[in-house]
Amino acid sequence: MFGDALKRYLRESGLGAKLRSGDVHEAWSKALGPKLAGRARSVSYRGGELVVEVESAVHKQELESFTAERYRRKTNQLLGTERIHRVTIKLKK
Repeated sequence: MFGDALKRYLRESGLGAKLRSGDVHEAWSKALGPKLAGRARSVSYRGGELVVEVESAVHKQELESFTAERYRRKTNQLLGTERIHRVTIKLKK
C-alpha cells in the first residue's frame, strides 16, 4: 500500500522523472570531463532529449557542429543504453 502511494506521488508530482534523469546528468558530466562539463551543463532531460546550456555562442556552435553527437554516444555508452536520442544546445540567459 505504501509503495503504491509513493509511486503515485512521484508520478503526480513529477519528482519521479527528475530522480530518473539524475543518472543522465551524471553520465553527461562524466562523458565531457570536469573542465568541459562546467561549460556545457545539462539542465533537463525528457523524452530522450537532453538540453545542455552553454555560456557562449562560440561554444554552442562548436557543440552543435562537431562534438555534441560524440558526447551523446559516449553518455549513452556510460548509461549502458540509448536513452539520449537528441542533444539540444541553448545559450544561458
